[in-house]
Amino acid sequence: MATYVVGDIQGCFSSLLKLLSAVNFCWGKDTLWVCGDLVNRGPDSLNTVRYLYEHRANVQIVLGNHDLHLLAVAEGSQSIKRKDNFEQLLLPENQDLIQWLQHQPLAYYDAQYKTLMVHAGVPVHWSLKKLLSCAQEVETVLQNKTQRRRFFDAMYGNTPDLWKPSLKGVERLRYITNALTRMRFCYGDGRLDMDWKSPVGLQPSWLKPWFELPLNLAKDIQIVFGHWAALEGKLANRRFQALDTGCVWGGSLTALCLDTGVRTSVSP
Repeated sequence: MATYVVGDIQGCFSSLLKLLSAVNFCWGKDTLWVCGDLVNRGPDSLNTVRYLYEHRANVQIVLGNHDLHLLAVAEGSQSIKRKDNFEQLLLPENQDLIQWLQHQPLAYYDAQYKTLMVHAGVPVHWSLKKLLSCAQEVETVLQNKTQRRRFFDAMYGNTPDLWKPSLKGVERLRYITNALTRMRFCYGDGRLDMDWKSPVGLQPSWLKPWFELPLNLAKDIQIVFGHWAALEGKLANRRFQALDTGCVWGGSLTALCLDTGVRTSVSP
């Protein structure tokens, strides 16, 4: 039995199958974690989600920003953008897949592996307990039709950019969502910057990647995440594992075995 964590699939279904074959993945025996962004931009979002749904007893995912965008479009809160290509998932016969995604978390922690999985990053101010609690706030809203529509209507935007316990309503939910599914660089005080997407080292001097800030998490917790293809997966140590290696952009799809620490990548 082994647990593998895969970076952003983004509809690259054939690459996912190729990667699972490369690690000799066995359904019913092994477990697959996915760091979010299952869908969009790649050629086959429908079969990606359907495949993971069919094997959901052995799958653990967190939602990424592209997954949330799909759900917002499915809810009628947003229109499909020019580069979106997940139309098949919006057909009535695939409503079970949308409902499954609506019930997935924004963060997942496994005490056995001492590993936290998020799509984008970890706010500097949050303990593990606080992070999971805040993620649960959004997850609860996603599972309630009335609250979900209200949330999606207000989800898009870059403010507030700094965490305050006093945040309420959609502003609180938007901050939580941006932090867990969109963040890359931050100011020294932890304030989010949503503009810079460059490789580390090319950003302005006043910005730091979130993982270089003094996080309020126990030092023995490993954080696995995706979202930041520009890192090229080069951040790989006991504390941080960047797993988005840009498959949808012509890079590779990468899996980390939590049992051995071995990473495996396949080309598209």
